[in-house]
Amino acid sequence: MAGDTITLWRPVGPTELALIRASGMRAFPPRLPEQPLFYPVLSEEYATKIARDWNVRASGKGYVTRFRVAKAFLSNYEVHEAGGQVHREYWIPADDLAAFNAALVGEIDVIAEFTAST
Repeated sequence: MAGDTITLWRPVGPTELALIRASGMRAFPPRLPEQPLFYPVLSEEYATKIARDWNVRASGKGYVTRFRVAKAFLSNYEVHEAGGQVHREYWIPADDLAAFNAALVGEIDVIAEFTAST
């Protein structure tokens, strides 16, 4: 099964993490109207940078999630570089998030937590 999936990461704040936990760690919440895209990233390093530098500043805490997605689903989307080779991400339209969640394999794991003091 591992060859049929791709591991991705997503930095989240406490509000989004609460919604993920409410799903049983099985789904990302719908995007807000001002958020037309969902951005899962291709490296733990990039997710850590965002969680630590942006999420902590915005909400006092930042988390890094890790999850697996069916490779067949992701083949419909391009990888984009957001300022460098390490900063690679998928741009999933908000309207496709339910299908993205259906393509998740297993649970969403929280692998790191950052606060203003870390």
